[in-house]
Amino acid sequence: MRRILEALALSKAEVSILLLDDPGIAVLNEQYLKKPGPTDVISFPQHDGACPAIQPQLLGDIAISVETAKRDAAGRGISLEEEMTDLLIHGMLHLVGYDHETSAADSRRMRAKQRKILAQVLEQVA
Repeated sequence: MRRILEALALSKAEVSILLLDDPGIAVLNEQYLKKPGPTDVISFPQHDGACPAIQPQLLGDIAISVETAKRDAAGRGISLEEEMTDLLIHGMLHLVGYDHETSAADSRRMRAKQRKILAQVLEQVA
């Protein structure tokens, strides 16, 4: 996580991570996004409300379904560690304002940033 924060120039930021199974994340997906069933990752930005200046280092929460991550990793032929790292990056980008659902251009911009950070993080590990 530290490497992801550093890649985003947010080395002093704080994020909480919740690792869930599919039923657990399905509850959050339905409750907060009004979408049925499990998903891979959901982000909850801390500063979407009326007081963004209060504790600006607290970015928010990221919930990840480990079950979905395992399936997706196997389907992509990558390790669970790489898939989880990719999901953390995706969640972090949402916390700092990226959104792939607003337009095709925003989606391309977010995906490109996600790939760039993943490559940086994986390069540092190697």
